[in-house]
Amino acid sequence: MKIAFFDTKPYDKPSFDRYGAEQGIIFKYFETKLNEDTVDLAHGFDGVCVFVNDTVNAGVIDRLCEMGVRLVALRCAGFNNVDMKYAYGKIHVLRVPAYSPYAVAEHAIAMLLTSIRRIHKAYIRTRDFNFSLAGMTGFDLHGKTVGVIGTGRIGRVFIDICRGFGMRVLAYDKYPAEGLDNGDTVRYVSTDELFAESDIISLHCPLTEETYHIIDRDSLAKCKRGVVLINTSRGALVDAEALLAGIKSRHVGAACLDVYEEESDFFFEDFSGHILEDDTLARLISMPNVIVTSHQAFLTEEALSNIAETTVENLVSFARTGQCPNELCYRCGNTEDCKSGRCF
Repeated sequence: MKIAFFDTKPYDKPSFDRYGAEQGIIFKYFETKLNEDTVDLAHGFDGVCVFVNDTVNAGVIDRLCEMGVRLVALRCAGFNNVDMKYAYGKIHVLRVPAYSPYAVAEHAIAMLLTSIRRIHKAYIRTRDFNFSLAGMTGFDLHGKTVGVIGTGRIGRVFIDICRGFGMRVLAYDKYPAEGLDNGDTVRYVSTDELFAESDIISLHCPLTEETYHIIDRDSLAKCKRGVVLINTSRGALVDAEALLAGIKSRHVGAACLDVYEEESDFFFEDFSGHILEDDTLARLISMPNVIVTSHQAFLTEEALSNIAETTVENLVSFARTGQCPNELCYRCGNTEDCKSGRCF
């Protein structure tokens, strides 16, 4: 099986080469992202392997089908960059539903601690031999209330870490996890209650029509003054303009962003010698109480190995049986609900 691998970075190759060689899968690596201008690079391949900022829209899907490409292998959990409705009945879409949830949850906590204890500012100061503590006062996590939107694998690991800090957890999920709510330190509540009572809000949900801009002007207005927002999931969960307005009005105390709504034009690339054309992103980065990392929460050795192993297993399963347990299904709405793994 030959797979065209798009949006390749140096850290992708070792794990994919290793697992691919074990199963006889040949990966051809392309640095460019998949879109309508680059889709012809997939000519002669059995499938394409794509990441979060590749574009798999109707035009790309049509051209892939014309070239005889049978499947799209996502090396990520999210699939909002794929037109699943249009793909239904035309091309198979496989994903990696889970990869080291600890990687993302730990990164969220790392960003939170960095922000509230001013670690990033201390690092810069001491590099210049400035040992003043003025303006460096933070606050304890112990005893604070954290609102967690999304209680899947990553959300539950994040909750476990927060409980270790002695925090009270308010959770929201359309599909609550059985046994998580203990009626005391962890409770499922409505979004309105979560917004009103949380000192910190962390997003761990997928991007859907329902969760698009779940953080907007209205929801921020319901939040406590000084609320800290963490987003390590998908950029479009947050209305960036509304967040910026909340920061400027001092209603939002701090923001920790590993993702950004318009990140596909910037993240994973080096723009250090250029003028950033996205004014909203530039203004967010310029704020002293905002930390932005470039979608790196997943980037651990363990997660990279998990992603490669599961992606290769998906490809092998499909090649051997024509089915895959991690196939996305538009009819079902989720892989785990698709009993056959191949509704169409």
